[in-house]
Amino acid sequence: MNRRKKGVQILKAQAKKHNAKSSTKVKPKYISKAQRAKLEMGAIDENASVAI
Repeated sequence: MNRRKKGVQILKAQAKKHNAKSSTKVKPKYISKAQRAKLEMGAIDENASVAI
C-alpha cells in the first residue's frame, strides 16, 4: 500500500468516526414486554374510570 493511499484511508476512517458521533439518531428507549403490559393495563384502568 503506498503512502498516499494509506493517508487517504486514515482520513476517511477519521471522518467516518466523526460523522457517526455527530449524527445522533433519536431512537426510542427500549421498553420491555412486561413494562408495556403494565402501561397498557394502566391505560385501560384510566379509560374505565373516565367512562364511569
